[in-house]
Amino acid sequence: MKKSLAALAFGTLSLGMSEYVMMGILPDIASSLGLSIPQTGHLISAYALGVCFGAPLTVIAARKQPLKRILLGLGALAFAGNLLSALAPAYYFLALARFIAGLPHGAYFGVGSLAAGSLAEPGKEASAVAAMVSGITVANLFGVPLGTFVSHALSWRFSYGIVCLWTLVVIVALFRWIPYLPPLPDTGFRGQFRFLARPAPWLLMAATALGNGGIFCWYSYISPLMTEVSGFKAQSMSWIMILAGLGMVAGNGAAGRLSDRFGPGKVALSTQALAVSALVLVFFFAPLPAVSLALMILLSVCLFALSTPEQLLLIRNSPGGEMLGAASAQVAFNLGNALGAYLGGLPLNSGPAYRYCALIGAFAALPGFAALAAFNLFIKTKSVSPGRSPG
Repeated sequence: MKKSLAALAFGTLSLGMSEYVMMGILPDIASSLGLSIPQTGHLISAYALGVCFGAPLTVIAARKQPLKRILLGLGALAFAGNLLSALAPAYYFLALARFIAGLPHGAYFGVGSLAAGSLAEPGKEASAVAAMVSGITVANLFGVPLGTFVSHALSWRFSYGIVCLWTLVVIVALFRWIPYLPPLPDTGFRGQFRFLARPAPWLLMAATALGNGGIFCWYSYISPLMTEVSGFKAQSMSWIMILAGLGMVAGNGAAGRLSDRFGPGKVALSTQALAVSALVLVFFFAPLPAVSLALMILLSVCLFALSTPEQLLLIRNSPGGEMLGAASAQVAFNLGNALGAYLGGLPLNSGPAYRYCALIGAFAALPGFAALAAFNLFIKTKSVSPGRSPG
């Protein structure tokens, strides 16, 4: 991997740890600050709100700046948010800190995708974006378990301290390994949003939110599903989640290569169809441990196999507003996370019907498949990356 792409991947690793480690340390934070688990769960929402606000704010504040300078600024903002999180004395301070930490998330993925595409060899743009996204899969595989262990052994504050230190490494790597990348052509403030008048980006954002949300209906409750329905012991969840992380890594890498060869539209559509089918199969076969485990790995593959092609498609279908278009993918992903956790929890109000989480996920993901099918059938796109000619 090129040093420049490694620097971008370091950044997504930092963001992935910052976002997902919260899932493993919620009880520790709740105990430390005297909160209930539901109250502490709102900290996840605070980060997601930061993601949603950060993308348009970056376009407003930094659209005329060179891409490298924007990346460095986003790295500094991530450092500040995680440092404030580690030092937070009370709940509302911590909620504000998580909101700040979320601000650079979507914008970094957006600007990073543009930078990766500019640094890639012709015809290898999808693989370059996948290399950048790989950091967040590594975060799920190694970073989050490390942060959770440190929180249990020492304090949750040290977990965010580790994220702070890694973010400093990211800033240094971006400064040293990313070459000068000029600003995107200035289309004016209104020009940045003009692409939203077309149906293509809305279809892609709907597909991203619904597809991701459908999988998260199941993934949000994966632990009780695997233990109470599939029959695995609670102690087995550590290695089961490592297998899920390996699936995410494999899915991301495969999606990049396949998108370069067959086109991101076809890869996203095929992956979405596979995810819908797998969610239905979970509903019927979750009581069979081996089948349930295989389907869990398959859905983990699908989760990140969707990320790169949908990110790339949004860039290609946001002419004049590529930065906002690329960041919109992460906004849609985070909206999908929130939607999935909510919808997946609905059947649990009447009892621990964890298999129904997957069935609801299938029904949520199916309209996402329909949106991708409509995009592939009716929307003709040109493979245009910033600084490249149509091809």
